[in-house]
Amino acid sequence: MIFSGCNCILDAASFGSLCAGGAGYVTAMMTALAAASRTAEAPPLGRKPPEVDRLAVRIVTDNVVIQFVPNEKRGDLAIERRTGGNTTPDAPPRTALNGEWGLAMHAESQIGGETRHVLVDFGYTPEVLNNNMAILKVDPSRFDAMVLSHGHYDHFGGMVGFLAANKGRLKPKLPFYVGGEDAFCLRKNPGGNFGAIDRKAIFDADLALMMSEGPALVADHAFTTGRIGQVSFEKPLLPTQEIVGIFDGFGCYPEKMPAAKTVGQYIPDDFDHEIATVYLVKGKGLVVLTSCSHRGVINAVRAAQKASGIEKVHAVIGGFHIVPPLGDDYIRQTIEEFRQIDLDHLIPGHCSGDRFYDLARAALGDKVVHSAVGTRFTFGSN
Repeated sequence: MIFSGCNCILDAASFGSLCAGGAGYVTAMMTALAAASRTAEAPPLGRKPPEVDRLAVRIVTDNVVIQFVPNEKRGDLAIERRTGGNTTPDAPPRTALNGEWGLAMHAESQIGGETRHVLVDFGYTPEVLNNNMAILKVDPSRFDAMVLSHGHYDHFGGMVGFLAANKGRLKPKLPFYVGGEDAFCLRKNPGGNFGAIDRKAIFDADLALMMSEGPALVADHAFTTGRIGQVSFEKPLLPTQEIVGIFDGFGCYPEKMPAAKTVGQYIPDDFDHEIATVYLVKGKGLVVLTSCSHRGVINAVRAAQKASGIEKVHAVIGGFHIVPPLGDDYIRQTIEEFRQIDLDHLIPGHCSGDRFYDLARAALGDKVVHSAVGTRFTFGSN
């Protein structure tokens, strides 16, 4: 099952075959060489992170749509609720914002007169992503970068359909960040195939694939954490398994993977490639977009602090992956860690779980804000 030898080896999990012999081997080698020529290491963050004057994060895809909630302010945080859809009197809605099991966020930042737009993740389906973007008037032609947090279907599932719908609209050589080769490995969960990122679709869309194993600068305004270390009490769940190899054109290149993972069979997924996206807001501190936090949400925050050299955390937003079988003791320990970090705003969404929200709200009060599709959170000057 590894990219070597002279045989075409069948994958027992029905993902097809890793062709490493004859014409199949030549094709795979040519594909690998082409990919290598169009892949680069992401620009390193450097010694000092950029500081933005203002940051607005719009939830494009999430699990929940909450209707009829007014706009509000909590301290310096402006919260714009968008119920969305096109309606006319005495007729059903023609379009409406949709929720699904997945996450996508649009970040708009400003430094002086310069504005940058970054898409973080793609949700589960292109139908929901493209529909919600249209209603929310998120314009892909303005994107300066895209970041994919990790290789799970609920974060990359909408990607191929999004790229197809926006062919010719995206900026040429638009940077596309992933946390390393591991992001492309095939994965499965107890329900079966959990998909693999379509590398060819990325190249066909004329994107520049950027490997961000270390902290990297994103669109001059943001940065990625790079790989997230295990430094807290957290014990992330391992709901998926991964396999190294190229199967019917999909997968990760064994020569770019650690030898310990190149064993010819599925192994527990350690999510070593997962990254978070971070902004430093002037006078406020770090805003950490965690996406899913398989490596642990506290670990993600600590990685952002370490990468930037900034201790003050203004807000954490995204999925926290605090789900069953994690119990109340674990949740309370996580909340206590957030209390010690002394952040200003905590915005759980996607895979954070209702129980976490309930206990966090009880402990931290108005610092905790519910995420929902269409909601826009503005940090800094308005």
